Amino acid sequence: MAVSAVRAIFTLFAVSAIVFSLARITGDPLDVLAPVDMSREDEAALRAKWGLDRPVPQQYLSFVGNAFRGDFGDSFIYPSETSTGVIVDRLPRTLQLGLVSVLLVLLVGVPLGVLSAVRRGSATDRIARGVALFGQSVPDFWLGIMLIWIFAARLRWFPTSGISGWKSFVLPSIVVSIFGIAALLRLFRSSMLETLDSEYVKLARLKGLSRAKVIWKHALKAASIAPLTFFGTLSIRILTGATVAEIVFAWPGVGLLAFEAANARDFPVVQALALFTSAIIVIMNLLVDVLYAYIDPRVRLGEKAVA
Repeated sequence: MAVSAVRAIFTLFAVSAIVFSLARITGDPLDVLAPVDMSREDEAALRAKWGLDRPVPQQYLSFVGNAFRGDFGDSFIYPSETSTGVIVDRLPRTLQLGLVSVLLVLLVGVPLGVLSAVRRGSATDRIARGVALFGQSVPDFWLGIMLIWIFAARLRWFPTSGISGWKSFVLPSIVVSIFGIAALLRLFRSSMLETLDSEYVKLARLKGLSRAKVIWKHALKAASIAPLTFFGTLSIRILTGATVAEIVFAWPGVGLLAFEAANARDFPVVQALALFTSAIIVIMNLLVDVLYAYIDPRVRLGEKAVA
C-alpha cells in the first residue's frame, strides 16, 4: 500500500505539471474573455487578479501549494464561484449518468457475454458478436446524433437535450455505455469459453450440480477475474469520459463543463478537473486490486506468503 501511495502522489504531480503546461500553450485567457473595449489598465488589473502577471514557474508553484490546501482558484468564466464549487455543482449530474451507464453495461454486457459463450455458434452468439462489433466501431458522437434524429426528432419518444425526467437518461446512457457493453461482452465470452472447458467446471458437473448453477455461480465467478481489470478502467471511462455524450445532449455535467472551460481557457477549472479525474483513476485502480483479492483466493494467499 505504501508503494501504491507513493505512485499515486507521483502520478498526481506529473498530471498537474502536464495539464498546467498544456493549458497555457492554448494562449492567453484574456484574448477570449476580455471585452474588446477593455482598457489597458483594466486588463492589467484582471491579469493580476487571475495571477497571470507572474512568471509561469511561479504560477505553477502557487497552483501546487494552493491545491494541497484544496484551493484550485476562482473560475474565470464563473467569477463568483471557485473552481471546486463549479465542479461540485456539475458532478451529481455526471455521476447520475455514469451510474446508469455502468448498470446498463453490467445488465447487458455480462449476460450477453455468458450466453454467447454457452450457446457458441447459435443465433444468440451471432447477435451478441454483432452487438460487440457495432459497439466497438461506432463513433460516440455519430451514434448520439442518430439517436436524437430517430428517437427524439422523428419518433418523439425521448427529449433531445437537457434533463427532464427519467427519459432524459435513456439516449445519453446508451451512447456512454455502448463501448463498454461491447468490450465487456467480448471479454466475458472469451473468458467463459476458457472456463467452461476447464477441469474445475467439469468436476462441478460430475458432482451433479445443475447446468444453471455451474454456469452462473461457479463458472461466472472464475471467468470474472480476467474482465475485472478492464471493468475498473471502463468505470473510469464512463464516469469521467462522458464528455462527448454530454456535449451532444447538452447534459449539464463535468464533461460539458470541461469542454466549456477548455474553450474559454479557464485554467483553474481545467486543472481542477484534471486532478479530480486522476484521483478517480487512482482510487478505482486500488479498488480493483482489492476486488482481485476477494474474487481470487490465490491473490490473498500470495500476499500472505510475501508477508
